[in-house]
Amino acid sequence: MAKTTRLKRTKKKKNNWKLFFLTLLLFILGGTGYWAYDILTSSQEASKKIYEAYEPSHRDEDIRISKEPFSVLLAGIDNQGGARRADMLMLVTVNPKTEQVFMLSIPRDSRVYVPEKGYKTKINHTYGYKGGIKSTIEVTEELLDVPIDYFVTTNFQGFRDIVDTLGGITVDVPFTFREVMTGGKYKTFYKGPMELNGNEALAYVRMRKKDPKGDLGRNERQQQVIKEIIGKSTSFGSIIKIDDVMNDLGENVKTNIRPSRMLEFVRLYQNIKDGQIENLKLEGNSRTIRGVSYYIPSETSIEDNATMMKRSLSGEKIDIEQEQNSTVTKSSH
Repeated sequence: MAKTTRLKRTKKKKNNWKLFFLTLLLFILGGTGYWAYDILTSSQEASKKIYEAYEPSHRDEDIRISKEPFSVLLAGIDNQGGARRADMLMLVTVNPKTEQVFMLSIPRDSRVYVPEKGYKTKINHTYGYKGGIKSTIEVTEELLDVPIDYFVTTNFQGFRDIVDTLGGITVDVPFTFREVMTGGKYKTFYKGPMELNGNEALAYVRMRKKDPKGDLGRNERQQQVIKEIIGKSTSFGSIIKIDDVMNDLGENVKTNIRPSRMLEFVRLYQNIKDGQIENLKLEGNSRTIRGVSYYIPSETSIEDNATMMKRSLSGEKIDIEQEQNSTVTKSSH
């Protein structure tokens, strides 16, 4: 009799645990479903503000984001004082199957040929032309020979708002320096991990003259901050702020990614964020031409980076260590 009672109690205990885990599972799934719905709702509300139609000429049909490799051009726009310049440019390729992401920063002073103008100028000036981001896309494709599927542009206010809405970001400052922020206040960035708000993060990525690496150092900090923003914005803890984030996007961001598909990007990044994210460098040197300072990208560096990104877009899984060893061997000869 006692034994039977013990068995019943044990069975009841097991059933209670099963019920607990089932309830927990339903809560998680239900919560995820709610936030997914909230993302879609917020996206649709912001769609008229952020969506800007642009169909890449090399595509005949929509990209299956979770299965097909694609590329995105990120552009930070300086529109202060009436200027319209692409102050930050970064080309990103994503391969969902191999879970590899390549990020290539393009120095703002890179000297490029602009077909519509018939002369060479700085790549950041191309955004100010009649075509806007479309002009920048065409020149970037011409420079690297890498097809661009999507673009995302944000102005400085949008950048600051998004970082603040996410509760700030943490970066590993490579060296100590002091820089002026928007509003005229100075901030000292100390070497090592630092938490930054939106205004501080903007000053951090814009500083160039005090960096011993110049444009390349600036590009490395930009890549660092972009990864932090994307990582934090796709974390579960930040999804509860989706309405605020979408409002920030709606006021300050333009993209040809349809808002109804943004959830696909969030899911994709959650799947691959622990995969390989490689920072590429566009090597070159600075040169003054007719009194104007330019960055002249190395033809070899252009070719090597372009080849790597195109291979990734073709679906190939790239052995990074092998590629780096090959580059070192090639340069030593």
